[in-house]
Amino acid sequence: MLRLIGDKWCIQILVELGEGPRRFTQLERAIEGVSRRMLTLNLRNLERNGLVTRTVHPDAPPSVEYAITPLAEEIREPLEALAQWARRAVPALLSARQEYDNRN
Repeated sequence: MLRLIGDKWCIQILVELGEGPRRFTQLERAIEGVSRRMLTLNLRNLERNGLVTRTVHPDAPPSVEYAITPLAEEIREPLEALAQWARRAVPALLSARQEYDNRN
C-alpha cells in the first residue's frame, strides 16, 4: 500500500482529485510533467485498488470523470501535507544532493 500511495504521480493525482472530480484532460493540465501514458497507468492502478472511481458520461462525445473514493478520502489530509512539504523541501533536497555528488 505504501508503494502505491507513495508514488510520485499517485500522490499528485489523489491530491488533485481531493479538490473534486476531474476529467482526464483537467488532471493532465493540473499535474505538471505527467505524460498521458503515466497518468493513464496510474489512474487505472488507483481505480484497481479502490482509491479512484471512473465514471463514463454518455455525452457526444463521451466524457470520463475521475473522483476519489471514501477510502482515498481517509488519507487525503496526510497526502496533502506531504505534497506541501515536498514543494517546500525541493530546493533543500536538490542542494543536499548536489553537495553529496560533489563530495563523491
